[in-house]
Amino acid sequence: MLEALKKSDVVRPQGPVFIIVLDGVGEGRKDAGDAVYLARTPVFDMLDKVAQKTFLFAHGTHVGMPTDADMGNSEVGHNALGAGRVFAQGARLVEEAVQSERIYAGETWKWLVNPVVANKRTLHFIGLLSDGNVHSHIDHLISMIRHADAAGVSSLCVHALLDGRDVGATTSLIYVDKLEGVLSEINAKADRNYRIASGGGRMITTMDRYEADWRIVERGWKAHVLGEGRQFASARQAIETYRAEEEGISDQNLPPFVVAKDGKPVGTIEDGDSVIMYNFRGDRAIEISRAFDSKCFDKFDRVHVPLVRYAGMMEYDGDAHIPSHFLVAPPAIDRTSGEYLVATGLRTLAAAETQKFGHVTYFWNGNRSGYFDEKLEKYIEVESDRVEFSERPWMKCAEVTDAVIAELDKNHYDLVRINYANGDMVGHTGNLEATIIAIEAVNLALGRLLDKVKAIGGVAIVTADHGNSDQMIQLNKKGEFVKDADGNPVPLTSHTLNRVPCWLYDPTGKLPWKLDDSLEVRRLSNIAATAISLLGYEPPADYDKSLIVRTDK
Repeated sequence: MLEALKKSDVVRPQGPVFIIVLDGVGEGRKDAGDAVYLARTPVFDMLDKVAQKTFLFAHGTHVGMPTDADMGNSEVGHNALGAGRVFAQGARLVEEAVQSERIYAGETWKWLVNPVVANKRTLHFIGLLSDGNVHSHIDHLISMIRHADAAGVSSLCVHALLDGRDVGATTSLIYVDKLEGVLSEINAKADRNYRIASGGGRMITTMDRYEADWRIVERGWKAHVLGEGRQFASARQAIETYRAEEEGISDQNLPPFVVAKDGKPVGTIEDGDSVIMYNFRGDRAIEISRAFDSKCFDKFDRVHVPLVRYAGMMEYDGDAHIPSHFLVAPPAIDRTSGEYLVATGLRTLAAAETQKFGHVTYFWNGNRSGYFDEKLEKYIEVESDRVEFSERPWMKCAEVTDAVIAELDKNHYDLVRINYANGDMVGHTGNLEATIIAIEAVNLALGRLLDKVKAIGGVAIVTADHGNSDQMIQLNKKGEFVKDADGNPVPLTSHTLNRVPCWLYDPTGKLPWKLDDSLEVRRLSNIAATAISLLGYEPPADYDKSLIVRTDK
């Protein structure tokens, strides 16, 4: 158990400190592709006038990614918000392990590969096929494929999940062609049979999260393991066929497919095979890992469960130890702000809809499942809709607000952390009009919540975990909008590198704090110390500094 935080002599607010995360709401160029700018946002405008405002870095090395060319994402953003420090994240850890080749010297790699070679079985890879570097990177996959070849693996299958979310909406053939080139090169050797065996769009196939819709995982199981589904001669043929059948469909929403020859799937998963889930990010890899790795599984009928050796790129859940084998050790995030608050006897409320529930709990708590102390914490999950988010861009922000207000009417909390998912989830669809509505819905919900903050004497830190809805149209190197052959703007479905706003809202205007102008760099990890300071305690000495300084000294 951690030691309790040391109390300061500052006057804390009468009510709770709120940390409100407007997911995917960055600071854009205020142009025709900026949904945040285009939306009607009187509450944001009010905060601009009455709150203290700054901007935070939420990408690259500021959140533990390999380089500053790497986008931030919700996982690393919430890790930083909760931990109060920057930890090397999955992308960086895996990159270092691959570049140094430590991954291939590890016991898990040998455990997976050696029996496949000895028994002439098949090595399977399942994961997101892109270079988005949010969930995975194609270069890691290619490196592992080449090392499998060097180790003597004669049969290898890739079950390719198509992105269109962390990269361009219709870029999947770039990655498929790159992968097929590598496989063809290896297949030119004697005794090699390397191929893409199945796949599908990430939002339809395999990559569900937070148990929002197990049917997504079931579709993947049927395609990858059983070889059931619509058959094609190649991944390229599947993608081109689906695009011809539904104009404008994004890669992330392409149906599952099975590559077959003469009516027979080329790569089902069979007894004695080994399987690697090569995503390094955990939230969308946990459920398929459970389907392979759990002795007791009841989420869907798996029909046939092959006896395989299964491993993840990383351990996706450190508490539940999912999966039981992994290639790269995850970041060891300790002494999170949530744990410190519990050690100090302070009460915490966390709330979000399903799509971001794990972010304000699991990721916020340093990739730790469950409560630190159920007596001092309450987590509220509002079930997300199971529809395309552009069809209901308001999502569940109203219901999340209802639930938080109702809970605050019944019980006292010291810190309240909330995520509004709309700006990210709707922003990923690439639908500008829907995303404008999403931002307006969040603005309305935020206004209701801030009324409650004021009514109970609280103070709010309003920020975001990364950008997304702030740039909905692709830009070329000159900063101009990219247009298709018909002259229409090309949607951007990925996150952005933009900084995110951060408002400090004190309805009373009486708290003895102001933004610290001396800070040279402001980033998400500064939020934890800021909240602790507002609560009247001294932040841990090794936390990134608070964004605020006292005005009464």
